[in-house]
Amino acid sequence: MDVLTPEQRHKCMSRIHSSDTKPEIFFRKALWKWGIRYRKNVKSLLGTPDIAIKKYKIVIFIDGDFWHGNDWEKRRYSSQEELLSTYSDFWQKKIRRNVERDKKVKEYYKNNGWTILRFFTSETNKNLNECIIKTVETINQLKNNFDKSH
Repeated sequence: MDVLTPEQRHKCMSRIHSSDTKPEIFFRKALWKWGIRYRKNVKSLLGTPDIAIKKYKIVIFIDGDFWHGNDWEKRRYSSQEELLSTYSDFWQKKIRRNVERDKKVKEYYKNNGWTILRFFTSETNKNLNECIIKTVETINQLKNNFDKSH
């Protein structure tokens, strides 16, 4: 059972942002320090990637674990998730739709020759440096391939 009133829950939920989250900001700052230039929250690209490097056809998503269904099979029955216990049907449907949408977005980019990197916030919180290094290596590899072909 939710310990907050509907008004308190609404206020809490309205403060959750879909862009410029702390993990995204840290990630972007690190990329910038590595000399990697990008566009953020590109609405013209499917799924509005958090970071896009169009020249090398790279999109990066940094997704919230809860909203994008990370470990969903374990978490959806967890009693620790107050939201699920309060509005079980609503949240389960919403998160399932998000997971399906993420799969379609991934397939779209894959089928159109883009490289898609997707990180969950828990992953960036634990291993931000590893995520950055993986991204920089991927970008440098694609950059070298691009430079050789042009």
